[in-house]
Amino acid sequence: MLGSLTAFGAVTIDLYLPTLPAIARDYGTSAAAVQLTLSTFFVGMAIGQLFFGPLSDRIGRKPSILIGCAVYVLASLFCALAPNIEALVAGRFFQALGCCAAMVTCRAIVRDRYDHRDSARIFSLLMLVLAIAPLLAPTIGGWIAAAAGWHAVFYAFVGVGLAVALAVVLRLDESRSEATAQAARGTDVLSGYARLLQNRQLVGYLLVGAANGATLFSYIAASPDLVVNVWGFSEGQFGLVFAAIAVGIVGASQINRALLRHRSPDAILAWATIGAAVAGAVLWLVADAPLMVFLPVLFVALSSNGLIAANASAGALNVDPLRAGAISGLMGGINFGMGAAASALAAALHDGTARPLASNIAVALLVAATAYHLLARPRETRPTTAPR
Repeated sequence: MLGSLTAFGAVTIDLYLPTLPAIARDYGTSAAAVQLTLSTFFVGMAIGQLFFGPLSDRIGRKPSILIGCAVYVLASLFCALAPNIEALVAGRFFQALGCCAAMVTCRAIVRDRYDHRDSARIFSLLMLVLAIAPLLAPTIGGWIAAAAGWHAVFYAFVGVGLAVALAVVLRLDESRSEATAQAARGTDVLSGYARLLQNRQLVGYLLVGAANGATLFSYIAASPDLVVNVWGFSEGQFGLVFAAIAVGIVGASQINRALLRHRSPDAILAWATIGAAVAGAVLWLVADAPLMVFLPVLFVALSSNGLIAANASAGALNVDPLRAGAISGLMGGINFGMGAAASALAAALHDGTARPLASNIAVALLVAATAYHLLARPRETRPTTAPR
């Protein structure tokens, strides 16, 4: 159940990626204009999570997801019938508002049920389910578009939204505690966020997760044109390249799950962020190298998400478990906000080479390492010696 909620947003992104060239041709617009449907989706995910996170603390996890599903289904219908690219961009924004309710609430449900270390294990385990989206969705989306046109992909999204809503009604038990509800009712949303953002360690964890996630957003935004038009892969091979990256992330997440049996989430983050920053720097250095050199380094740099994301999420949610929904909202809002900026930057800097993508990834991984070691990393408390 949690895996389905986690993958909701990824499916909505990945299923329609192969249709971007067809959308551009159908509307007679540029690839950059069509990429706005992706950037706007990220903006919607960022804003929506800031709303649905605190809402799930107030009214419960289950009702919040169902409200989001209703918005998602209506927005998907609008996208399928959109008469022009501007309408499609607007529809994708509201589609993101709807599906983000499942994602933000899922993280809060995990923290409702598990402690710090076990939350990190569960988040790593959920990566197995999340991996199904990039492994299968681009290929399935391509098949649907080839058989019935790109509009059919959005009708498929209607079915996804209805299926998730039905599963929530039948199988999801409410996990929000009364203490969480009382804490949410005791403060307004903006004051609650302001109080949370005063916590240095929480801000550090949020920046670690967002900066690391920005590497994936940059890749998602740049990969369709880079892989197909620049590197010369076919649309089918594009799906295989995308799947290979997903396998790397999932493999790293399962290594993380094994390491958590013997190490704390923070101990893993300490060296994983440094290793990722080094991989990002190497990627920037080999940006103009042949594909047989560039692609393996890109694989390593993006796979670092599997060692960082789960531990950063668990660390942030552990700062104040009674406000798990609000923290999850902040986490998702900052993550997708930075992702929207990264994807827009990747589109703006696109020059027909891999240099802009490599630069984005290198800077993001450096920011993640700096944020963890300067802000999030727990400080050891040393006993003071009493004066004689």
